[in-house]
Amino acid sequence: MASRVEILNDGGYRSDGRRQHELRDVTIDLSPRGFADGSAVVTHGLTQVLVSVFGPREAKLRSQTIHNRANINVELSIAPFSAGERRKRSRGDKRILELAASVKSTFEPVIQTHLYPRSQIDIYIQVLQQDGGLLSAAINATSLALISAGIPLYDYVCAITSGVHSTQPFLDLTTLEENDVPHLTVAVMPRTGKVTLVTLETRLHVDRLEDIFRLACDACKVVHREMKKAIKGKAGDLMRAMGGLTTGNVHDFDEEM
Repeated sequence: MASRVEILNDGGYRSDGRRQHELRDVTIDLSPRGFADGSAVVTHGLTQVLVSVFGPREAKLRSQTIHNRANINVELSIAPFSAGERRKRSRGDKRILELAASVKSTFEPVIQTHLYPRSQIDIYIQVLQQDGGLLSAAINATSLALISAGIPLYDYVCAITSGVHSTQPFLDLTTLEENDVPHLTVAVMPRTGKVTLVTLETRLHVDRLEDIFRLACDACKVVHREMKKAIKGKAGDLMRAMGGLTTGNVHDFDEEM
């Protein structure tokens, strides 16, 4: 059966001009927003996600209080204008609930919740634009927003989407590619190499799984470098503003980050 879109042309280029293993441009904005304790806007190509973090703070409902650790609350919303076809999704939409649950399960073993018993950490995710890789962009933005809020993590969490067309593996899929090829999303803690999430929403031959999984893990290291660079830039600006970063200790600062 012929493909609905030309995934890979004769010259080895994809529909948006990238090679198979080439990632889309990643931009990161850690500017403070509103009253959030930490926030981040991450753009992967045409996919853009804003995450705001509040807390740790007292839980609004007594039923949400956990005596020995913080409770993590994740809420996700998708702007009606985020895709080409306007569609308003309610909070009870199955897709939204699945994405929020995936983000929560990804970060529960990463956030040091035991440091904040009987408290709550609220993570609000807003999808401003979407063109593939939505879950991975949300995870990357959440990781940065949590760090920006000063919430201790065991490590960064970096995510990417990987797929395969015929026998050709791909990285960082667009919506057209996700609709046409089997793909999975992988989230990794880069320092230890531990995997915190693997989600496969389409059928994939087992012989192809290992190749695209390893490719995704390698790509997460590239994403990690961009995330680390953004955090170092923000931390450096704050330290310079407080007079704590000088030429003599800039090397030690880079090593700690």
